[in-house]
Amino acid sequence: MTNPATHTLDVPGATLTYDVRGPVPAADGSPPLLLIGQPMGASGFGTLASHFPDRTVVTYDPRGLGRSTRSDGEATHTPERQAEDLHLLIAELGGQVDLFGSSGGAVTGLHLVATHPEDVRTFVAHEPPLLTVLPDADAAFAAEQRVQEAYDQRGWGAGMAAFIALTSVQGEFPDDFGRELPDPAVFGLPTQDDGTRTDPLLSGVSNAVTAYRPDIDALRAVSTRVLIAAGIESKDTMTWRSSAALAELLGQELTVFPSNHGGFLGDEYGQPGQPVEFAARLHEVL
Repeated sequence: MTNPATHTLDVPGATLTYDVRGPVPAADGSPPLLLIGQPMGASGFGTLASHFPDRTVVTYDPRGLGRSTRSDGEATHTPERQAEDLHLLIAELGGQVDLFGSSGGAVTGLHLVATHPEDVRTFVAHEPPLLTVLPDADAAFAAEQRVQEAYDQRGWGAGMAAFIALTSVQGEFPDDFGRELPDPAVFGLPTQDDGTRTDPLLSGVSNAVTAYRPDIDALRAVSTRVLIAAGIESKDTMTWRSSAALAELLGQELTVFPSNHGGFLGDEYGQPGQPVEFAARLHEVL
């Protein structure tokens, strides 16, 4: 795998930092494979990118995250704004990509494909956390709010413990979710509050991601090949259920991958999935 070359791109209100592994354009004319997450940036995709030596692979940090700075005076992260950033990045890369979106990145990808379908040949949306498509959406949003309250009141360890509890719920959310939340120490998380409240996952600045309503009619009509995917180990959790519900709305079968929500990860965050098997499945569906 070619060592990544790091570039920047100025877009309205931000400077995006992105990494390119391989030539642009590719020698065989194939479009780059763009890997996107949210709130995770490029740092989480190193292992997955290494399993595509046959492709030019691009990763990036969304505006305001990782190495990408913003000057728009905003703190929130919205799929609409990030999709427009990607539209400009894809133009810089030659005008079309194959796209793999993880978590919030999958939500960004849904808006990109709905508004700029010419940008993407094939889009794999892996476990988009779309609470709006769940039958128990009201309970899911209430549970999300409880996680954010735990973070606001007690700090990062408590908030992350609550988030782990949220993502571990099997089936619909109980009305009393969060009445008793786990001790952060059970997960090896800090119990002391460091006073910061800037985590993009827990602070509420990414609420527009989970509240996004996909344009089903537009997605069904686009020329882009769209696949909604989820990891088998996530079965019946929130992101599996949101993926399955979205796939049904689009009239397709859910595309099942090995492992879990972060199944493509190696040792980036100390919680590896099954990256070899995951990459093989992504090769297959692309």
